[in-house]
Amino acid sequence: MKFLHAMIRVKDLNKSLRFYCDFLGFKIVKEKTLDDCKLYYLGNEESGDIQIELTDNFEKPEKYENGNAFGHFAFQTDNMKNVENIMKEFGYEWLYEPFNLSAVSSTIAFLKDPDGNEIELIQKNI
Repeated sequence: MKFLHAMIRVKDLNKSLRFYCDFLGFKIVKEKTLDDCKLYYLGNEESGDIQIELTDNFEKPEKYENGNAFGHFAFQTDNMKNVENIMKEFGYEWLYEPFNLSAVSSTIAFLKDPDGNEIELIQKNI
């Protein structure tokens, strides 16, 4: 069985597109309008066939609540310091600043997307 995408509902589509496309480097690869929402599928060369689906419901609740079952999306970067510089330009802040996880030879850090979903960034240390 092939994994296709993970879906998250977004409160402010423009803020989410700025985060996932402008900041993380994804592009809208497909859009689909349904009766109650519009779906935006995001991908890039590095993600291959796996996509993130942003769902923009036409009728939104006051806020979406992040459950305790979902953990985070994880993305690999070649240069954590470069990401940190770009974060400052976008006005984003670390949830957990970069730290070395020697057991897996990586530097990891966390931030949140505009809807409060945790995003893990991983830099493999060689």
